Amino acid sequence: MFGMVLPLGCRICGHCRVLEGPLRLCTGRRASKSLRCQASSAGTQSATQEKKQGGGRKEQRKQGSSSSSSDKDIRELRIQKAQQLRDAGKEPYAYNFDRTHMAADLHEQFASLENGHEAELGEEVAVAGRVMARRFLGKLAFMSLVDDSGGIQIYLDKAVVDGASGEDAFKSLKSLVDAGDIIGARGGIKRTDKGELSVTAAHVQILTKSLMPLPDKWHGLADIEKRYRQRYVDLIVNEGVRDTLKSRARMMGALRRVLEDRGFLEVETPVLETSAGGADARPFTTFHNALQQPYALRIATELHLKRLSVGGLERIYEIGRVFRNEGISTRHNPEFTTLELYQAYADYQDIMVLTEDLIKSAAQAVTGGLEVEYQGQHLDFGQPFRRASMHDLVKEVTGLDFNSFGSDLEAAKAAVQQHTQQESAGSGLQQSTIESASSIGLLLNEVFEAEVEQHLIQPTFVIDHPVEISPLAKPHRSKPGCVERFELFIYGRELANAYSELTDPVDQRQRLEAQLAQHQANMMPRGVQSGIQPVADSSSNGALAAGPVPAAPAEADEAYEVVLDEDFIKALEYGLPPTGGMGMGLDRLCMLLTDAPSIRDVIAFPLLKRITA
Repeated sequence: MFGMVLPLGCRICGHCRVLEGPLRLCTGRRASKSLRCQASSAGTQSATQEKKQGGGRKEQRKQGSSSSSSDKDIRELRIQKAQQLRDAGKEPYAYNFDRTHMAADLHEQFASLENGHEAELGEEVAVAGRVMARRFLGKLAFMSLVDDSGGIQIYLDKAVVDGASGEDAFKSLKSLVDAGDIIGARGGIKRTDKGELSVTAAHVQILTKSLMPLPDKWHGLADIEKRYRQRYVDLIVNEGVRDTLKSRARMMGALRRVLEDRGFLEVETPVLETSAGGADARPFTTFHNALQQPYALRIATELHLKRLSVGGLERIYEIGRVFRNEGISTRHNPEFTTLELYQAYADYQDIMVLTEDLIKSAAQAVTGGLEVEYQGQHLDFGQPFRRASMHDLVKEVTGLDFNSFGSDLEAAKAAVQQHTQQESAGSGLQQSTIESASSIGLLLNEVFEAEVEQHLIQPTFVIDHPVEISPLAKPHRSKPGCVERFELFIYGRELANAYSELTDPVDQRQRLEAQLAQHQANMMPRGVQSGIQPVADSSSNGALAAGPVPAAPAEADEAYEVVLDEDFIKALEYGLPPTGGMGMGLDRLCMLLTDAPSIRDVIAFPLLKRITA
């Protein structure tokens, strides 16, 4: 998906780009005295003079690929060119430039201009952007300029440039402008005989002198880790990366518009907390020197948003970063963006309708339609999203009917064990997992995660979860042992999680105390003495708060305690109206809508391990 900005260049050396004029693909051999590969030569006639001016032939060899010379040498040559500009009274790092058009604007405005014709303009156009490629051919030159909207060709005629800017202006540009420089160009508009819309520049100004060479098409930013570490270079040379970040912004805008149209208020809640609650995850911890108190980065926005709902804000949402000190994978980044919303006097059925509208609006904004291709799989967002209970889906995929077991846990375990033994390809369930399940609801969830999730490709609302795994959801009004909750799955991945929120403070306390006791029972055998270390489980949200344990600096990141959030319970005792709430992972949604295989592809600066010398 990471298409390069530069079109196909030399089939062998990869350096040249045929922009215009009597050019052909380089064969790696010298075709004539006037036409040679940019990476090999700039022409014998001008080579001596360019060398005196700080580069030319030598620089052109080096700017194509860092494999032929060190970046340090190229940097020194370009510093010399910047000084030459200063010596000539030209600032190589300009303060501003009066741009009149973006590249895309010109392509749209002059779409009907015929080949070989010049546009009749009342005044010059002015464009600015980065030079991605350049070709000097005798008295003509061509530059490929790219701005935030796209690319356009700069057409230079020596007679025009020298006539407008001075006798040696063309020669100066040939010597001093390199691929990677940011320039401004003013002139007319023409469409060349080959159909390339071009700015026929009379004036070209170097606005920012680039000191580092761009990676070329063939030897460039191929190392995936380097792409993430040097995202600025990745953005320069990979148009697909820029498109992904723009798509992410369109997605965010669409989500906000849907919510604002429905009367939702965007709010902000604390990132630093004395104890991190709302999810079962290990927090990042820090220490506030002035207050002499440990803090944790939030692992969810849920509990503070509910406090606002108690206070009378009936429709609220927050789009914000949350932080979890856990593993990294193609679907997990330690800091990620969520949308969390709460609507008073609504239940999970109402929130299902809203969630479906949000997903469809985001898809429309990013892709222009409701048919999405993700990693070769067709996803149809145009149809009503399927709704099915966890019990029904487990029965559909595995044949196990958990409703038939009643409260007989041993019978359920025996049936699951028999099923796993009969699976010819093997089951994802471990024997130890089956044996350790302390309730039918927990066992049902284990079977669902191991064997059902992966089959939920098309958008599916999984509804009516076991109460054991949903401590913040209201009991189901007609299904004992279940809660009013849904999870949205697309492409086998959980995308959203929602409840009819539990508003009974007494019931809430009892559930959370039971969850805390379960954590203590699970963790103590592992030798955790200074605190309870909850197991990461996005489906087990609660008001158990993970807070940093006051400890010596060397120990501060190794231990934290889990406590009941008494203030949250107190807030519920003032009265939370009937409320529907939902949380959605926006990075995963962006992955789906942009066909990104990794979460790091949709985050501008993903977390990476520091490189040590």
